[in-house]
Amino acid sequence: MKGFWEGIHIPLRIGIDIGGAFTDLISYDDETGETIWVKVETTPANPSEGVINSVKKSKLPLGKAVSLIHGQTLVINTIIERKGAKVGLITTGGYRDNLEIQRSNRRDMYNFRYKKPEPFVPRYLRLEVDERIMADGSILRPLNENHVKEAIKKLLREGVQAICVSFINSYANPQHEKRAGEIINSMVRDIPLTLAHEITREWREYERTSTAVLNAYVMPKMQGYIRRLKEEISSMGFSGTYYAMLSNGGMATFDFVSKYPIYTVESGPIAGVIGAMAIGEALREKNIISIDGGSTTTKASLIENMTPKVTGEYYIERDRFRSGYPVMVPVLETVEVGNGGTSIAWIDDIGNLRVGPKAAGAEPGPVCYGKGGSEPTVTDAYVVTGLLNPRYLLGGELPIYKDLGERAIREKIAKHFGVSVEEASEGIIKLANDNAAYAIRLVSVQRGYDPRDFTLIAYGGSGPMFAPFIAEELEIEKIVVPVIPPGVFSAWGMLLADVRHDARHTYIVRLDKADTKELVNKLFKELEGKVLEMFKSEGFDPGNVIIQRYADMRYYGQEHTVHVPIMSGEIGDEEVEEIKERFHSTHEREYAFRLDSPVEIVNFHVTGIIRVKKMELSELPERNNSLEKAVKEERDVYLNGSFSKVKVYDRTMLPRDSAIEGPAIVEDPTSTVIILENQEGQIDKFGNIIIFRRR
Repeated sequence: MKGFWEGIHIPLRIGIDIGGAFTDLISYDDETGETIWVKVETTPANPSEGVINSVKKSKLPLGKAVSLIHGQTLVINTIIERKGAKVGLITTGGYRDNLEIQRSNRRDMYNFRYKKPEPFVPRYLRLEVDERIMADGSILRPLNENHVKEAIKKLLREGVQAICVSFINSYANPQHEKRAGEIINSMVRDIPLTLAHEITREWREYERTSTAVLNAYVMPKMQGYIRRLKEEISSMGFSGTYYAMLSNGGMATFDFVSKYPIYTVESGPIAGVIGAMAIGEALREKNIISIDGGSTTTKASLIENMTPKVTGEYYIERDRFRSGYPVMVPVLETVEVGNGGTSIAWIDDIGNLRVGPKAAGAEPGPVCYGKGGSEPTVTDAYVVTGLLNPRYLLGGELPIYKDLGERAIREKIAKHFGVSVEEASEGIIKLANDNAAYAIRLVSVQRGYDPRDFTLIAYGGSGPMFAPFIAEELEIEKIVVPVIPPGVFSAWGMLLADVRHDARHTYIVRLDKADTKELVNKLFKELEGKVLEMFKSEGFDPGNVIIQRYADMRYYGQEHTVHVPIMSGEIGDEEVEEIKERFHSTHEREYAFRLDSPVEIVNFHVTGIIRVKKMELSELPERNNSLEKAVKEERDVYLNGSFSKVKVYDRTMLPRDSAIEGPAIVEDPTSTVIILENQEGQIDKFGNIIIFRRR
């Protein structure tokens, strides 16, 4: 394992990503530079089956592979679909209704459709024990161990499948939670246990308890999933290390995520952002917006100055009408809208055309797949207009039945509006493009950024189709469609992820106090020790870990904080002054003012990273090809209200440094790239397609 992280040749590494309709696998051989990818249909009823099918289809020499990195949607889907475990919660006396009361403030006080989220643990399974720890960590009342034993007996009688312990202020002193865990483990061996302080040691009791409960909720399902994968893939000859993609942009071993699955709540989509950053670095683009157009959703993320934004405040199911469920784990910031290739087009109650968020997914899929689907989707609309190949997809592996798609759109959409099937299809496409553009606005305009200052990196099966229309609407000058097959791009991003662990601890320290230096040094060293211990427990050499420090800081009297990078090494008087100045500058950049007030640290944050040897993009060889040779056909395409002949290019045949004038279509085995009439596509030396707006 050690050689893997020191940059010695890696025989083979594999990345696998589960999407709404397809499961993608990509491998990279460091000795030969060979990349192999496959796509298989996702199996929603049993996601592990699709993963195993992808490994079998790849026919890779698994005995040569040293690592398998996996990104999954099991955790988030289990929560959204309410298919997790029956959880029992043990908490401090007087706090059983913490999950019900939540926060007294409403995010939108004038929203009459606001509704509090339903707790994942019903009240009869939320049990109290006598104990009390104060905010400073001191013990007011000792833990009543008999109460813990009685609570466990009751939960066992109720048939719980997972147990969560979350005591008030355990972030400050976890002594009582640890002892309760020891008692539970002595009584129960076959039921997963979550202790809140092991997930997060930050304050805010509702958010902390919510995070721990959600971890317990998904743990049994995740453990079973991981066990099946390891048994099946190991039986095929794989003897390397299994890793899972984390929401913070790093990865960790299967052993870690089987105990803390909530750290993978946004697993697959994050890998695409890591891949987009690698493409941006190769092209020397510092400011990028990534757009991942998938089968069921469109994800977007904004990267300023090649620095991803990682937040410790993430909410599941948050939208205009719901506050969502808080999760206090590090998550690389993305936004997601229910809009993808299999999103369903439908007529709402007042007769308007809508697209998404409901999707056909892998089963039954779009109508044109001929697998029993009956609801028209975005893919059907693209096929009917000719923008998507009306004969086959995935390089010929997936036959298309255009007549079925036409019939569905005609019966469900076109007749309602009294228009042709092509006009109805173009309407569906425009709405889907608007939905995707909304995701870009959420990460840019709504956060004070101008999207025109960023380069759009588009990937996923539908991303390169959405992106040109979005660029026109938002006046984005430059789009990059990566040379890596866009349909397996997120899986490729997993091969670039570093191994990463984060530790955070709430401890309020005023920077104008006499003992500031001692406290700051002590707390950072404690967190660093915890991070190094995590790596050591996974078999890594702590000497290879890169430590990064951060702090959530605020002016004295404020509630909210800003995230500030902190220097390494011993902190003295000069460093304290530098930390203050960093905070002032960060606060002024984000809020446009600074104050002459005392400054305090609220949360201490340490990140440990072990770098993975990165793959570099290789330049395309000089080919004897020409644009004329790359033309597959001229196809009738319905665009802007009429049919016209559009050249269709085979991407694998495009020569480097060539230019394609729009309108044009470039077909890739995993996706389709659209170049509009006032756009031009250029093939760079790596094989990326760079699309510019023609002035």
